[in-house]
Amino acid sequence: MSISETANKNHEALFPNRKSELAQTDLELIEVFDNFAFDEVLAYGNLEPRTRLMVILASMIACQAVAEYKVMLGGALNVGVTPVEVKEIVYQAVPYVGMAKVYDFLYATNEILESRGIKLPVEGQSTTTPETRFEKGYAVQKAILGDRLEKMYADSPANQIHIQKYLSANCFGDYVARSGIDLKTRELLTFSMLLALGGCEPQLKGHIQSNLTVGNDKERLLSVITQLVPYVGYPRTLNAIRCLNEVLPE
Repeated sequence: MSISETANKNHEALFPNRKSELAQTDLELIEVFDNFAFDEVLAYGNLEPRTRLMVILASMIACQAVAEYKVMLGGALNVGVTPVEVKEIVYQAVPYVGMAKVYDFLYATNEILESRGIKLPVEGQSTTTPETRFEKGYAVQKAILGDRLEKMYADSPANQIHIQKYLSANCFGDYVARSGIDLKTRELLTFSMLLALGGCEPQLKGHIQSNLTVGNDKERLLSVITQLVPYVGYPRTLNAIRCLNEVLPE
């Protein structure tokens, strides 16, 4: 076996002149992986290169794949993902993945950006204040969830309503309402993180519906799932497809 011309071309577009050490020590694996990830998988779907790299980065944060994240971050910057967009991907991971898992990715991101001569901090993207975060977060949440949001509040027991308020003010007000990445893309990022985390199937189904609301159809979600196969593996991929088909039957 050898690496296909298409795989080499796509790999070179992301990582110009980069020679993998693993190609010397684990050639058979690299041939199989590169032909699959950079040729066969790329032939499917409707994701733009920038969007594809953004959802891959989001999934890698959820998977805790710091070393591979740093490599793919370089590729993302090479195809036009901006430093602001990169930071927004990392920041958005906090409410979905947790700061304990995101912490190392903040430092990894800063390391790569600074190695490119990018001055930190990047331009701020917050759109709320302590006084407006709940109101604006609720509005963004309502735009995504519709009537489901009112039902969530109505069904919440009194001793748990604070969690619903945290979701509105913190998850949506502090994070999702930020600028720098549009809402449609943010929902793809959330979908990718939940898919890669595993064990989040109820939330994954909810965000499948939310993606539909903001304009990401089943084919686009299937494209995201397909592009993540090489990085998250088949069990989580098949779970995501099952969730997708349950929400949106063929």
